[in-house]
Amino acid sequence: MSDLNTREEVTDSPDASVAEHVRRYIATNGQSGYMEGGSTNLVLTHQGRKSGKFYRTGLFFGADGDRYVLVASGSAITHTHPAWYLNVAANPEVQVQILAEKFTVRAHTATGPERERLWKLMTDLAPVYHTYEARTRRVIPVVVLERI
Repeated sequence: MSDLNTREEVTDSPDASVAEHVRRYIATNGQSGYMEGGSTNLVLTHQGRKSGKFYRTGLFFGADGDRYVLVASGSAITHTHPAWYLNVAANPEVQVQILAEKFTVRAHTATGPERERLWKLMTDLAPVYHTYEARTRRVIPVVVLERI
């Protein structure tokens, strides 16, 4: 996979505040936006499952050893998975930027005991996920990113 964060045809999040966050993050190599709202953030570049286009979004992450963990919560009241998650599930080879470092990872959705352990890790870092969980009918996916 090429360096997707530098491709001009990458589309940022349709959420204006997220798109601005991503642009600041990219422009400053993460110096602006890495700690957003007290949480560590990364930029995820992924390929659309239907369009084939490339998209970029900023996401809070946690670390599990040398792996990175994301929560596909979407907005606080949504009953559908966020588009980035559906894209990553369909096309699991994605690019990540953490601060100035850009690298390719393979994503998978945690299940069973792995999900339970990582869900606790992430809710300890961001207790708001418990609120999101209480407001939705779906099981919120926990995504693991591993360097390839």
